Amino acid sequence: MSPLRLLVPLFFLGAIVTVFIKMFSSRGSDFNSKSGPSKKKRNRKSGKDGITNGQRDSQSEFELIEGGQMLLGFNNLLNGAADGRKIGKLFVSNKEIAKGSNGTVVFEGVYEGRAVAVKRLVRSHHEVAFKEIQNLIASDQHSNIIRWYGVEYDRDFVYLSLERCTCSLDDLIKTYLEFSMKKVLENNESTEAVSTYKISLDSLEGIVKGNNLWKVGGHPSPVMLKLMRDVVYGLAHLHNLGIVHRDLKPQNVLITRGMTLSAKLSDMGISKRLSGDMSSLGHLATGCGSSGWQAPEQLLQGHQTRAVDMFSLGCVLFYTITGCKHPFGDDLERDVNIVKNKVDLFPVEHVPEASDLISRLLNPNPGLRPSATEVLVHPMFWNSEMRLSFLRDASDRVELENREADSQILKAMESIAPVAIGGKWDEKIEPIFITNIGRYRRYKYDSIRDLLRVIRNKLNHYRELPPEIQELVGTVPEGFDEYFAVRFPKLLIEVYRVISLHCKEEEVFRKYFECNSI
Repeated sequence: MSPLRLLVPLFFLGAIVTVFIKMFSSRGSDFNSKSGPSKKKRNRKSGKDGITNGQRDSQSEFELIEGGQMLLGFNNLLNGAADGRKIGKLFVSNKEIAKGSNGTVVFEGVYEGRAVAVKRLVRSHHEVAFKEIQNLIASDQHSNIIRWYGVEYDRDFVYLSLERCTCSLDDLIKTYLEFSMKKVLENNESTEAVSTYKISLDSLEGIVKGNNLWKVGGHPSPVMLKLMRDVVYGLAHLHNLGIVHRDLKPQNVLITRGMTLSAKLSDMGISKRLSGDMSSLGHLATGCGSSGWQAPEQLLQGHQTRAVDMFSLGCVLFYTITGCKHPFGDDLERDVNIVKNKVDLFPVEHVPEASDLISRLLNPNPGLRPSATEVLVHPMFWNSEMRLSFLRDASDRVELENREADSQILKAMESIAPVAIGGKWDEKIEPIFITNIGRYRRYKYDSIRDLLRVIRNKLNHYRELPPEIQELVGTVPEGFDEYFAVRFPKLLIEVYRVISLHCKEEEVFRKYFECNSI
């Protein structure tokens, strides 16, 4: 059959669809469906303004493809996905996704054939909607910022058409924890106490099954690290545009599912844009963030800079790594503890890089908090290859200093030995390994310099190692990195601190401290 004969039926089908769309659009009335929503599209409420939808499989009606957006969106209405009404280019279903403050409600919808989340704001708060639209237009071309597609109005409300996501970061973590507990207990009723949130386990089970959020020992997995890095990329983009989000929290971080999971910043309702060369919003900044996630200067109504977002980021990272714990305690006491700087970082001490970064982000002095671009290059986000490369370069640098009688860098490096090593390092390495390295030279087992030398030499000559030593230390880079990280968990971050104080401006180390892309 010729291609032309195949196209003719499709042409007439498109014409019929167009007629139906015009008929329904001209009525401007409610669409009422007799059939109920598909089980594949169960939705639940998320946190404030969380624009989420239940997980859909590859055959979902809302899976839009190039050239077929209008047809699929229209079919979804005819198939009874939801009751609702047509407002301009937007169809707003009656299916509620989330509720926010000041009468804000989020619904499922279709805008110009595209599945969207419809954020409905009371028209009396049109200034909030206008501000959110302005900042989204300025920033939403970034992959880690929620997309804005259009706006419609009626007499009472403003309707923002926003990118539809799968769930919030908060939903993802809680669902993962419940799913993990369900697998352990093999009794869903036993996890009822954990289910204090609105997203059903069934709707997100497909995501949590295929994505581990934590590794053995409670360290964040590569999936989790990517999601946290996505959040930082989003913040860095906003800050580069002079926009301060001011309401960062797990409920306002939305998750999309493509080839991998991705995180996007949402809810720009109280975001502010710094004017010109201004670095602060001043004392008169209106609006406030969410209780428990605001920086102390927000709670005390002081000058607000980009640093307020960095404080909130510290809380979000802590919450993500610890599985819903908060560095400032329970809900009712958080704001008071934030003002008093009563913080507990013990739950992240098993991840020294995270403890270091979060402690910096939660500094009560906003001027001492790292920027978003500085966070992106922090060791917490380094992969195994980057970690080993840094230790090797640090070893080379210390070896140069060894020729001097009174080296400040070498003194600083050896001063961290009690913390970084925790005794003599030969006691934490298998005898077969110690025997192997002893064949070539003598080492001081309480010396950071000598431990770094061992790591560097064995890494550089890995292919020449005996098979039993290769099997012991694992493959390069992941296995090799893990071997030493398990035995000396604080080595990397302690060496990093010394290098950052003494050598960060040197050419060889710039790649570890400078961010080249946002």
